[in-house]
Amino acid sequence: MTSLQAFFNSPGFSKPFEFIIALAIITSVIAFAVGTLPSPDETTLWILNLSEHVFVSVFTLEYLIRLIRAEKKTQYIFSFYGVIDLLAILPYYLVMLFGLQPLRLLSLFRLVRILKLTRYLTAMRRFYLALADAWEELTLFFAASMVMIFLAAVGIYHFEHEAQPEVYRSLFDALWWAIVTLTTVGYGDMVPITHAGRLFTFGVLLTGLGLIAVPTAIIAASLHTVRERLAEETKNDDYNV
Repeated sequence: MTSLQAFFNSPGFSKPFEFIIALAIITSVIAFAVGTLPSPDETTLWILNLSEHVFVSVFTLEYLIRLIRAEKKTQYIFSFYGVIDLLAILPYYLVMLFGLQPLRLLSLFRLVRILKLTRYLTAMRRFYLALADAWEELTLFFAASMVMIFLAAVGIYHFEHEAQPEVYRSLFDALWWAIVTLTTVGYGDMVPITHAGRLFTFGVLLTGLGLIAVPTAIIAASLHTVRERLAEETKNDDYNV
């Protein structure tokens, strides 16, 4: 480890550094919200523009420091937090270098900064670890959900297309109905009118209720496992000290 790495990793630097970054994240998110107010005056716009320059400077410095602190540079760059740290500053430089102001999507990427807070919140860290642990199960559930949505769309199209050809015009329209129904949102823009369609919808709604419960149970179980593992690691650390 180089002397620069040792300095950046020292408690005397790390704690104030992390406090400043957390404060900058919260302030930048508030500034983003203020920027959406209708017809802001020139003073407000000037302050918001200046604050954006300051935030980007702070987050750019943070990215470089974390890169220096990392033992394995490539691993940090492509890690979850490394990607988040890069996305938090990338839109600013794209706009500055290439003049991409028309791409409003770039400004929305500033909201990625709020994800940086997961570094400093223990509960968020546990949630992230729980998602990582349950990734395979959640992926399998997502794939099964896609199959279920498609089957629900085929079913309602079969029952309702002839009765409401202007509503259920194709399988793509039916897919919208399936998504809304299985997620139990129920906008009411597409309602079955046939007896068979209504009976089928009843079954889809019951399936949707179970669909919501499954990932909740998976994540809850994973959170419990992560909490126990972290508690055990903390206990071992205290014992070794």
